[in-house]
Amino acid sequence: MKTAIVTGGAAGLGADIAKVLTDNHYRVGIIDLGADRVEGAAAALSGAVGIEADVSSPEQVEAAFAAFGQVPDLLVNNAGVVRFGGLEEQSVQDYIDVLNINLLGSCLCAREVAPGMMSRGSGHIINFTSINGIHPAPGVGLYGGTKAAMANMTQAMAIEWGPRGIRVNAIAPGFIDAGMSKPIYADPKVREVRGGGVPLRRLGDANDIAQAVLFLDSEDAQYIHGHQLVIDGGVSNSVMAHLPRG
Repeated sequence: MKTAIVTGGAAGLGADIAKVLTDNHYRVGIIDLGADRVEGAAAALSGAVGIEADVSSPEQVEAAFAAFGQVPDLLVNNAGVVRFGGLEEQSVQDYIDVLNINLLGSCLCAREVAPGMMSRGSGHIINFTSINGIHPAPGVGLYGGTKAAMANMTQAMAIEWGPRGIRVNAIAPGFIDAGMSKPIYADPKVREVRGGGVPLRRLGDANDIAQAVLFLDSEDAQYIHGHQLVIDGGVSNSVMAHLPRG
């Protein structure tokens, strides 16, 4: 049985990823905040265990991975936060929270599993980035910057750890009607405008992302390494479609 740890796995995209993995016979460790949330999420799945931890705390990360009891075959660095508002309006704590969870937290978790994966000679890390890290959007503070940094760190990890048996990739979601974006798309007008601006003429959903995780970790994807897979229905390449010729 393959094993995986999904950070931020108690709700949103992380919960959907954990479900797809358990449905495909992975033993999954769900790491998230809130003991009741984590225990409830794990109890709803067959083959899942819940571990409460703050990914921005080195001590809690170390304890959480030890509690899982084995070096996972797959780490999904999904935990993340966004703070909305202008760059000049956000508090210093907003800046710190986004940096600590999105960037530091992902690096701490990767750093925690890397030695064991190296000793075993195999392992896979999937970091979550975003199209905001490719094309900055207004009003999301440091979110895009942390995702751009994680794309760079994905490449750095791939270069350093690939020769020692660890594959490292990233997934960059676009307009996904799930997770942190779910409240945004509750507004029908937002759904219509955003969905209509995607070349495939629809928003993405959680399954689009979860199935990509499953594919990247499959035997069919074993030569994919150091890659950022953009899952956005083509929207990040569609700027010319929205500009008139004259």
